[in-house]
Amino acid sequence: MPDADSARATAREAIALLTGAAGFTEHRPPPRPLPPDGPLGWAGYDEARERASARTGEEESVVYGTGVVGDRACVLLSFEFGFLGGSLGRQTGDRLAAAYELALTRRLPLLALVATGGSRMQEGMVALTQLQRVAAASTRLRAAGLPQIAVVRDPTTGGGWATVGAGADVVLALPGAQVGFAGSRVRPPDADPYAYSAEGQFAAGQVDAVVPADGLAATVTQWLRALGPHEDLPAAPVPRALPTAGAGTGSAAGTGSAAGVGTRAEAGRESAAGVSTGAEAGTESAAGTGSAAGGGAVAPLPETGREAVARARDPRRPRAEAYLADYFAVRLPLHGDRSGDTDPGLLCGLGLRADGQPVAYVAQCGTPTRPAGYRAAARTVRLADRLGVPVLTLVDTPGAANDAEAERAGAGAAIADTFAAIAAVRVPVTTLVIGEGGSGGALALAVPDNTHVTVDSYFSVIAPELAAAILKRPPSETGATADQLRLRPQDLVELGFARSIVG
Repeated sequence: MPDADSARATAREAIALLTGAAGFTEHRPPPRPLPPDGPLGWAGYDEARERASARTGEEESVVYGTGVVGDRACVLLSFEFGFLGGSLGRQTGDRLAAAYELALTRRLPLLALVATGGSRMQEGMVALTQLQRVAAASTRLRAAGLPQIAVVRDPTTGGGWATVGAGADVVLALPGAQVGFAGSRVRPPDADPYAYSAEGQFAAGQVDAVVPADGLAATVTQWLRALGPHEDLPAAPVPRALPTAGAGTGSAAGTGSAAGVGTRAEAGRESAAGVSTGAEAGTESAAGTGSAAGGGAVAPLPETGREAVARARDPRRPRAEAYLADYFAVRLPLHGDRSGDTDPGLLCGLGLRADGQPVAYVAQCGTPTRPAGYRAAARTVRLADRLGVPVLTLVDTPGAANDAEAERAGAGAAIADTFAAIAAVRVPVTTLVIGEGGSGGALALAVPDNTHVTVDSYFSVIAPELAAAILKRPPSETGATADQLRLRPQDLVELGFARSIVG
């Protein structure tokens, strides 16, 4: 069920939930009266509008203006579902377009509190074309480098979801809200209702977090701090190296298998905790100060290629979750690829460091990265680039997922798009290889000229086992093949791939 405190909150109650005592200043567009019974002359339409106005106290289905959420000024627009189901007509379009223009003129982020059934039937095509107006206004705001956040309430369906809601940079949902393009009366009778819920949309990678009403103001405040707008932010500092738990200081850490290289850990287990369902989003920790300058004890470099691979595959080696927890005071996950899928082995989002600096992050968790992961990575990098936020990428994968399902899901195109996003980025990107650098699936997230490596990492054109197989060498020669590939951290610096060894 929808959150009892906010499921059918009025437009102004939804605004007050976020602005609190800071207040809200309403704006109105220039009046543009409709003809009698609207553009179609729909019998009874004027009377329906009058009843809706008397019931809600509003003149239209959207209220907009300026306000402060936490310590951040923004433009807010809020749908009044009690006014003809929060539907979009011509005058609704006037208000929405004016809200976007207000954000553009004042260079403020736009926060949309959405609850709508879609386009207004009584205004026909005039109503439907308001979606084009909204899309154009949103595009102008995006081109100006200004962020858009949507909070989808119950219900959010139809064109309102497909423009103001799903078109935002960050989509937050209230628990139990009905969310989907098809409303309850127009979807197939046997459709799974979970697919049209906030939780179902989160599972499908269409919503970034499901946030209870009592945590919404704090979460939105953190998102506004992270998204900006910002100017001239410095590059993300290189994270400091973290020690391998329980490992010795010598080369015995991560001892090799009979084939001459280490066995891979159950990678990606830690990543589940880093995918927030909303409750964790915006929580603070004592971390967020970790950088290369503050590293701990220096670990020795691997003497051989086989040792480098073994150490990178050591199950005790710290993974992305540990690095992110050490690096950020606040993390705000971006969830899913917006194409119906997620990859729990790749963490994306924006974070705030202890000094308040925002940094976008893309972090592999040691598993083969799936197409959805690459699409989510490209989405994150492009968002950061548009908003002027520096990017940190953590590389750790044996390679891109190579199963049949990954091929059907467009692995090649997704990897290509990630390469393109990194190549086109204008903001500074910092890359740290924290474990396995498995061929192109890892390289797609590494930026040229600012890649660093830890002492327990490696990077290779191909995994030593696969190289040996291609060369028709016996398994006993896999370790020697690893040596030939020159994949150790010090090799990567000497070859010009990496700028430094961290730790």
